[in-house]
Amino acid sequence: MNLLQKRHVLQSFERAKATKARKHRDTLPTWCPGCGHFTPLQALYEAMEDHAIESKDFVLVSGIGCSGRFPFFIKGFGLHGLHGRAVPIATGVKLANPELEVVIVGGDGDGVGIGGGHFPHAARSNFDLTYLLLDNAIYGLTKGQTSPTSPMGMVSSTSPYGNISKPLNASTMALTYGATFVARVFSQDRDECTKLIGDAMKHKGFSLVHVLSPCIEFHKTVTYDSVQDEVARLPEDYEPTDRVQALVLSESTDPIYTGLFLKEDAPSYLDRVAEVRKQFEAPVIA
Repeated sequence: MNLLQKRHVLQSFERAKATKARKHRDTLPTWCPGCGHFTPLQALYEAMEDHAIESKDFVLVSGIGCSGRFPFFIKGFGLHGLHGRAVPIATGVKLANPELEVVIVGGDGDGVGIGGGHFPHAARSNFDLTYLLLDNAIYGLTKGQTSPTSPMGMVSSTSPYGNISKPLNASTMALTYGATFVARVFSQDRDECTKLIGDAMKHKGFSLVHVLSPCIEFHKTVTYDSVQDEVARLPEDYEPTDRVQALVLSESTDPIYTGLFLKEDAPSYLDRVAEVRKQFEAPVIA
C-alpha cells in the first residue's frame, strides 16, 4: 500500500469516528485496507446528516459484490438482494412507500453487467431513486475477473491475453437512458462525494452517482494514482442542463471528467401516476 492509500484509509476511519454514532451499525466494514468504498460509505453517512435524513425514513438496497455489504454498516432499513436485482427491489420499496428515501448501491458488475437490463427502465421511468454505482472496473469479490467496465487490454484470470471488449461507461449509459440527475466522482474526493450524494438524494427523479472506486487488492492498473492522473473536474462555467453536451463530456477519456453532468427537472414516475389517477377519478356526486 503506498502513502496515498495509507492516508486515504486513516482519513476514512478518522472521519467515520467523527460522524454521529446514530448513522453507524455495530458491524465494521470488512473491505480490504485502502478499498475505494470506504469514502462513499462515509460520504453517505455525512450526506444523511447534512440533509437530516433519519434512519427510520431510509432504505438502502444492494446487490452482490464488495459494495453489497453497505446495508450491514449503516443504520436504517436495508436489503441485500440477489445479484443484479437491487434496482427492481428498490423500485418496489418506493412504490410501496413513496415517503421513504430509497438508495441503491452496487458495483459495475451488479449494475451494468447482470443487472444491466433493469438500469435503463428505472432511469427512463424517472423513479425517485438514488443509485450509487461504485465502479472499480473488476470483479473484486471473486478475486479479479474482467468486468463490463474493465479497460481494453486488461489481463485477468478470465482475460489472460488481455480484455478485447470495449468498456461500458455508466455515466453515459444513464444519460442515454434518460436519467434526470447524472454525476461522476473519484472516491478519493470525499467532499465532492458527500455533496453529490446529498444532491442526488434531494433530487426528485432517478439519480446516478457514478463513483470511480479503485480496487487496490486485485486491480493493478486502475489504481488511486492512475485515476488521480486521469480525472479532472468539469469546467467551472459548465451548466448541467444540456443532455447532448453532457454526453460528450461523459465520454471524454482525456481527461475523465468528474462532477455533475446533468440535472433536469421532470415529473417522477409517481407524479405521472398521480396525474393519471386524477384524470380518471370518478366525479364526486353530492
